[in-house]
Amino acid sequence: MSNAMARLALTTYRGLGVCAYPLASFYLLWRTAKGKEDRKRKAERFGYAGAARPQGPLIWIHAASVGEMLSVIALVRELRRLDIAVLLTTGTVTSAQVAAERLGADVIHQYMPLDLKPAVGRFLDYWRPDVAVMAESEIWPTTMVELQARHIAQVRVNARMSDRSFGRWMRYQSMAELLFSKLSLVVAQSDIDGERYRDLGAWPVVVSGNLKGDAEPLPVNQAELARYRQQIGSRKTWAAISTFDGEEKAAAMVHRALKAHNDQLTIIVPRHPERSDEIEAMLLEKDLKVARRSRGDAITPETDIFLGDTIGEMGLYLRLTDLAFTGRSLLTETGGQNPMEPASIGCAVLSGPHVENFRDAYQKLVRNGGARIVKDVEVLAKAVHYLLTNDIARLRMIDAGQATVQDMRGALSATLRALEPHVNPLAMKARL
Repeated sequence: MSNAMARLALTTYRGLGVCAYPLASFYLLWRTAKGKEDRKRKAERFGYAGAARPQGPLIWIHAASVGEMLSVIALVRELRRLDIAVLLTTGTVTSAQVAAERLGADVIHQYMPLDLKPAVGRFLDYWRPDVAVMAESEIWPTTMVELQARHIAQVRVNARMSDRSFGRWMRYQSMAELLFSKLSLVVAQSDIDGERYRDLGAWPVVVSGNLKGDAEPLPVNQAELARYRQQIGSRKTWAAISTFDGEEKAAAMVHRALKAHNDQLTIIVPRHPERSDEIEAMLLEKDLKVARRSRGDAITPETDIFLGDTIGEMGLYLRLTDLAFTGRSLLTETGGQNPMEPASIGCAVLSGPHVENFRDAYQKLVRNGGARIVKDVEVLAKAVHYLLTNDIARLRMIDAGQATVQDMRGALSATLRALEPHVNPLAMKARL
């Protein structure tokens, strides 16, 4: 694709967005019916403000979903210490709920406007951010063009580029260079991610490490933790967390295969709690007794599965075990989930082979003995059985995982140093 063709394609995309704007309401109604939109705040998706803009400098931070939002919490707190107002946008209902719980009034929360020129233009005209900071990997062409038109610096932090995304962008390199050259700064998670952003036309690019390594400890209600620990008693536990479709069935298969050997409790925490009814139905069909957190069910000696179907309580679920399988990695090739959360809390980590979104973290954890990769459900069952029955091996993995995460810290300070040219003038302006 030539440069001229890339510009034409981008112009066409933006034009189609204008034409599609009147139809966007139907799209949002469909998402609302599936529980993916907040019905009361739908106007924010069209760029209408749901709060007042504060006086003074404002940094806009966008974190699409829960994982990205959790990774920027510490960064948000550092910016707030400089008295700079922060507008935090997210794209999902769950991430909005977690943002409210973890940050509260420290930020102004809005939903990300649809990547349509009328919505983005309305959003930027009202909020007038001094800097736009986007977390990780989302690319919204219209938003990037509108930010550049208003001379607003665009920074990408904790940036990553998956194998699949990089391959797609390289096939349309002129389009990639047209978009990525609009970025004022890229702070990448790893050397590989940094090199890929440079190849696609971004500059300057610095490497910080993964902000998730500097994330605050996951909170927990101590009273609830004590209550469940008492109910579990001396039973062995393992957890399958952030699971996607099919992985709950795999966890159930592992539980049934080991039930004759271990009196274990299996904890399943689906990535999308709205799927919990169908997950419970599947488990009941397999004659497994289920206790659900959302119902307040007690865990009895007969309970097979504790279904963690609530938002923002991963800290509780992980503290009920010391062995965790991280989902989105075994039966789906979509890149894996964050292994640093369970490792830092004190869990031996298991994962399927599809971990490209956290490649650097898994490489370090596996190399140091804090995590193991399993290729299929049969190997997962063998690994769970071995670690549940071998305390020494499990404790070695836990110690190695915690030490590895500790060694990976430092991304926050590196990110703040990289942001200084953009942030320091705003901090001075805020003080004045």
